[in-house]
Amino acid sequence: MKFSVVIPVYKNEASIQRLLEALSSMNRQLDGEMEAVFVVDGSPDQSFALLRAALDQLEFSAQLLAHSRNFGSFPAIRTGLEAARGDCFGVMAADLQEPPELLIAFFKALSLDECDVAIGTRTGRNDPFASRLASGLFWGLYRRLVVNDMPEGGVDVFGCNRIFRDQLLKLEESRSSLIALIFWLGFRRKLVSYERIERKEGKSSWTFSKKVDYMMDSIFAFTDYPIRLLIRIGVVGCMLSAALGMLVLATHLLGRIPVPGYAATMVVVLFFGMLNLLGLGLVGTYAWRGYENSKRRPLAVTSITVRNQK
Repeated sequence: MKFSVVIPVYKNEASIQRLLEALSSMNRQLDGEMEAVFVVDGSPDQSFALLRAALDQLEFSAQLLAHSRNFGSFPAIRTGLEAARGDCFGVMAADLQEPPELLIAFFKALSLDECDVAIGTRTGRNDPFASRLASGLFWGLYRRLVVNDMPEGGVDVFGCNRIFRDQLLKLEESRSSLIALIFWLGFRRKLVSYERIERKEGKSSWTFSKKVDYMMDSIFAFTDYPIRLLIRIGVVGCMLSAALGMLVLATHLLGRIPVPGYAATMVVVLFFGMLNLLGLGLVGTYAWRGYENSKRRPLAVTSITVRNQK
C-alpha cells in the first residue's frame, strides 16, 4: 500500500458509517492503494465496537488501535503515524468536517514530490460566530508572536511523506503542540486551502478546557515571549518608577505633600514592585533555557542527503 490515512476517534459513533463510506470512496480514487489506521482514543461510546465489527468487511486495508484511556487527539495521531505502513500519510478527522477531497489533494502533492508536508488551511468554517471569533483571535496572535509561518486560520489536518513522518516521531514531547512542531521542523511545505464543513452528527468533544490546555501548550512549548515581555515591563517600569519617585521626592521637598511618610512609601513601592517584575523575568529566562534543553529537540534537522557513487 502507498497511502495511509490516520483517523483519531473519540465519541464518533454517529459518524462511523459515513466515515467508512467516505474512506471506501477514497480508496477507489487511490486505485486501491490505501490503508486506514483508526486510533480509538479511550472513547466511552460504541466507536470501537462499530469499527471492529466492520473491519473484516472493508474493501481497503485497515488497522484498529485503542488507547487505554483518553490521551488526546495529538497522541492518537502519533500512535497512528507510528503504526501506519504506507509511503504517504494523511490525518483525517472522524467527524468529516474536513472534506475527504482534501486528503486526495495531499496525497497527489506528496506523490508528485511537490512537498514533504501538505497542510490544510481553512478559507472558511461553518461554526458558531463565537467559535470563529475566538479561533481567529487566537491564531492571529499566535501567528504574530509565536509561529510566523502559521496560516491565518490555523491548521487541523496535514499529510506528509515518510522522511517527514520519521523526523516528527523523533520529537517526543509530552506537553507540546503537534501542529507547531510541524512548522518547527521546516521541510518543503505546501498549503492546500479548503472550507470546513458543518458538523452533521453528535457534538464536538473539543471542550473549552481542552482548548485552554492546547493554547497553553502551543505557547509555552515554543516561545519565551511572555518572559521577554515581563523583562521589558520590568525595565520600563523601573525607569518610570525612578522618574515618579523623583517627582514625589521633589513635591515632598517643596512641602506640597502634607502626609508624613507618603513620599518614602511611594518611592519604595514603585521601585521594588518594578524590580520584582524585572527579577522574575531574568529568573524565568534561566528557567526557560533549562526547559529548552530538557525537551531534547535536535539542534538541526537534515531533510536531504546526497552522496556520490565513488
